[in-house]
Amino acid sequence: MSQRTGQSSVEDKPVGQKPVIPETPAPEEKTYQDTMRKFWFAAGIAVPVLLLSLPDYFPTLREMMMGWHSAASIAAALLSLPVLVWSGGSFFMGAWNSFRNHNANMDTLVALGTGSAWLYSAVYAVAPSLFPAEAAGMFFDVAVIVIALVLLGQALEAKARGQSSEAIKKLLELQAKTARVIRDGKELDIPVEQVQVGDSVLVRPGEKVPVDGVILTGESALDESVVTGESVPTDKRPGDSVIGASLNKTGAFTFRATKVGKDTALAQIVQMVAQAQTSKAPIGKLVDVVSGYFVPTVVILAVLAFLVWFNLGPSLNFAVVAMVTVLVIACPCALGLATPMSLMVGVGKAAQNGVLIRNGEALENASHLKVLVLDKTGTITKGQPALTDVLPLADYNAETLLTLAAIADRRSEHPLAQAIVQGAADRGLVLAEPQSFQALPGEGVQATVDQKTIFVGNAKLMTNQGIDLTALSTLTERLADEGKTPMFVAVDGKAAGVIAVADTIKQDSLIAIRTLQQMGIEVVMITGDNQRTAQAIAHQVGITRVLAEVLPADKASMVKTLQQEQQKTKGLVGMVGDGINDAPALAQADVGFAIGTGTDVAIEAADVTLVGGNLRSLVYAIEISRATLNNIRQNLFGAFIYNTLGIPFAAGVFYPLFGVLLSPILAGGAMALSSITVVTNANRLRSFVLPPLTEVKP
Repeated sequence: MSQRTGQSSVEDKPVGQKPVIPETPAPEEKTYQDTMRKFWFAAGIAVPVLLLSLPDYFPTLREMMMGWHSAASIAAALLSLPVLVWSGGSFFMGAWNSFRNHNANMDTLVALGTGSAWLYSAVYAVAPSLFPAEAAGMFFDVAVIVIALVLLGQALEAKARGQSSEAIKKLLELQAKTARVIRDGKELDIPVEQVQVGDSVLVRPGEKVPVDGVILTGESALDESVVTGESVPTDKRPGDSVIGASLNKTGAFTFRATKVGKDTALAQIVQMVAQAQTSKAPIGKLVDVVSGYFVPTVVILAVLAFLVWFNLGPSLNFAVVAMVTVLVIACPCALGLATPMSLMVGVGKAAQNGVLIRNGEALENASHLKVLVLDKTGTITKGQPALTDVLPLADYNAETLLTLAAIADRRSEHPLAQAIVQGAADRGLVLAEPQSFQALPGEGVQATVDQKTIFVGNAKLMTNQGIDLTALSTLTERLADEGKTPMFVAVDGKAAGVIAVADTIKQDSLIAIRTLQQMGIEVVMITGDNQRTAQAIAHQVGITRVLAEVLPADKASMVKTLQQEQQKTKGLVGMVGDGINDAPALAQADVGFAIGTGTDVAIEAADVTLVGGNLRSLVYAIEISRATLNNIRQNLFGAFIYNTLGIPFAAGVFYPLFGVLLSPILAGGAMALSSITVVTNANRLRSFVLPPLTEVKP
């Protein structure tokens, strides 16, 4: 291989010095650390402020302190001010920015609640003569403790967000740190970041594949579960692709690097999941709209509570407490967390199982699917022909017939011929070279094997050679009904039997399709094959509605027609495909699912990528979407109920019955607890497991 410009840097740099994962904390971790520092500062100040505020809770103690009470109040004001400025500064800045944009949010409520409590108390501490005697009492401790509690809730939220991305961190940590490349005939161990496209890379048993590529020499079994979610090792031969971060289980091999750095499959997965976790689902946008009305309503209710109790209540302090408590308890922290927390956990969980969801809208739409259109080739079937039947006539046995046909086809490059050769090899047959060989375009092949003239091909070939196929007519009709392609074999001018080749059904297609139908989803198969072949495949997997003989350009219009059929019931239509010709249909569908083993164009056009390339992942994608959306609904219900029930208690509606008014401090604790409840509920998705798929008999 030619000398590369980057080789000098290879020799200058020690191996493995450049870490794959940055040493700097993740954004969530940094937010958590910063918030906890502010919390501990507020909590530390809260202790002396609370001690200085004890006279306000115990009139006897206030009388004992006499002149010291005013000094204690001023000391509490000075101690608590840094908490509002530094620990709570983000709330006041957020409230001011919202006010400038003619908006209101959670920061507005926290800033109004704590700010009004501190300002009221500060004015009273400096000029108590301005207030009536019954207004004695201050709320510096309330301002400090509420800020501390809100910060604690935010810190726990940040911690939970970081844990939600733990799956992505683990994926990144599973990358190989170094690679063994072959340059100018020499093996060089270099950091994985220095691997270049086109490099030949050597991987030994037990090592990780450093980057994406295509095998040049050698065979092995690779554990690709870090990317696909499939724990069963995949056999790899020359020409097969390998995924970076997968584990080489058995043999050694060399491969050519095709994608490095941010272009590798693993890097793309991390980027897609990160984008999806920060996106918004349609149900989350509804929350934004509701919050836009909710916060101003709360401010109005707080003012009303103050005015009512100012005129009817026992004291001015009572009215202030009611107003502050309403503002604090109504902070929509839990409401704002309800959707993003569930979305982060759900998308991360899906990625761990080989399902890449592009955004929140795709996740929500997947939970509403009523119709799924499956492309036949490469989705239901493997997308490559395979030997299925060997049916000899009386003068031959199956082994002899297959051996003769495979030897005759050895030099052919036709996919059907290669399927016969591979089928013979899989059965352990020893194949010699034919004495002569001739390809007959559009018909088959002619070869000499053991001094016998062998013809292998279609009915046209046999007719042109004058070979009678009457004895095989019943067999060929049955094979055609099963969706198989018959290849006739003739020896020395006489029919010897028929060998069937077909694009075989994937092992998990039947069970996945039956499961989808049990989930209430209509499964439709679409294909360019003729009606007879299409019906045969559909019958095998239990699909009753088939769209056959559909040209690639017409697939999108067929999906659109199905969408129009679903308009009355508001059901959504999904499309599953893997080829370039599927891309328009994937884009047209409400949710496009791309088989990860397919083309880059199809994957780019899709909303969800099934990395493992099987339909079990399709079932998982829909089930995790439904589970995530249910989790979001639970969170939203809990948050709305909390605010709906909490505000009347905070406003003192039940004071005439119970004679007790809710404390702002308790309100702050309850608000933080509601956020923790939402986070805890969202994290239940971490334990989501798809129930075992059990086959249903036709």
